[in-house]
Amino acid sequence: MALACLLALALALVIPSHSQDSPQDYLDAHNTARAAVGVGPMSWDDTIAAYAQNYLSQHIGDCNMVHSGGPYGENLAWSSAGLSGTDAVATSVNEKSDYEYNSNSCASNAVCEHCTQVVWRNSVRLGCAKVSCNGGGNLISCNYNPPGNYAGQRPY
Repeated sequence: MALACLLALALALVIPSHSQDSPQDYLDAHNTARAAVGVGPMSWDDTIAAYAQNYLSQHIGDCNMVHSGGPYGENLAWSSAGLSGTDAVATSVNEKSDYEYNSNSCASNAVCEHCTQVVWRNSVRLGCAKVSCNGGGNLISCNYNPPGNYAGQRPY
């Protein structure tokens, strides 16, 4: 069973960034991280991106970060200011320092499941979306097919 991936960014101050929210931007950020650990690239999937967009659209009014419970692996990000898609992916990737490959676990009191989903070797299709919330801030969702983070399995 896939474990949920939740990227909580409760940032008090985020410097707005230029777009960096195109499909190619998301792919480049993911594939750079994947190449760094010897995992092949992902490809963009419009169906998965539409799923992410539809789900996030349901949360424009409340900006709640709640997992969709859908068929894909999922990393979510929230920011009170202008977080780009590539910045959200970078935040996930930065968890790599807390992943202990030999024990296939996160360091004590650390979160690393977002990073392991980004580099999960069997996840080969990606779809991401971003919405601006009515009350300010934004939500970003990246969805992965097949999902990753299966207990007892290494990401790469």
